[in-house]
Amino acid sequence: MSERYELTRPVFLIGFMGAGKTSVARRVARDAGIASVDLDTYLERREGRRIKDIFAEDGEEGFRAIETDVLEELAAKDDPLLVSCGGGIVTQARNCAILAERGLVVHLRVDADEAASRISDMSSRPLFQDIEAARRRCAERLPQYEAVADLTIDTAGKSIAVTAGKVFHALKERGVLCQRPE
Repeated sequence: MSERYELTRPVFLIGFMGAGKTSVARRVARDAGIASVDLDTYLERREGRRIKDIFAEDGEEGFRAIETDVLEELAAKDDPLLVSCGGGIVTQARNCAILAERGLVVHLRVDADEAASRISDMSSRPLFQDIEAARRRCAERLPQYEAVADLTIDTAGKSIAVTAGKVFHALKERGVLCQRPE
């Protein structure tokens, strides 16, 4: 697409791991000529440590505090960003409030079995060592995703390109993705 767009407010992609949040954000950003950021990657670079090391050193509570701080930082940027969030972002009430107050929240819905089939490197996803635990966690988080989402896009059986196209058009329809003035 030769047209260039801009976001009128931040857009947050949420959903279970393996939903395609990062890949969809990259595709939408490329197609629209807008900036996107993966919250987990940004967090690791800012902290100078990998998430698994933060969990090991500071525990989940420590990680979640850093995650909330990073979400606040990204949501407050002068130029709105397309942000792909970690799967557990909705487990903290403060994060849900930030998401709901500051931007448009898009839930990319996936079930645990389809998510597992999409993940090539299971070693980086400890949750998927036990598919039953993954199914339980996915089911537990679904109401949290739905509660904060402004819109939900089912990713089951859909490619990144198709899902990104749905997100792109939904953002345009809602007036969040607008053509940049010449």
